[in-house]
Amino acid sequence: MPMSATEIEALIRSGLPDAKVVIEDLRGDGDHYSALVVSPSFTGLSRVRRHQAVYDALGGKMGGDLHALALKTLTPEEEGA
Repeated sequence: MPMSATEIEALIRSGLPDAKVVIEDLRGDGDHYSALVVSPSFTGLSRVRRHQAVYDALGGKMGGDLHALALKTLTPEEEGA
C-alpha cells in the first residue's frame, strides 16, 4: 500500500524534529516522491550520513511501503546560499 506525502513528512519530522520538510509526489501515483529536508543537525555530515538519518527516520519503510524517494538534504545555511 503506497504511503501518502503526509505520512512521509510525519515520519521524517518525528525522527528529525528540527527539520523543514517539503514532500512532492513526482508522478501522482503515491509511489514516487521527492523530499527536501533542511535541518541544522546535518551540519558537518556527508550527504550519505544525511540520507541515512532520513532513512532512519522512515523506520524501515524505504523499499517497502515507500518505493522511491529522491532526497535533497541541506543545512539552513546551505538552503539560504
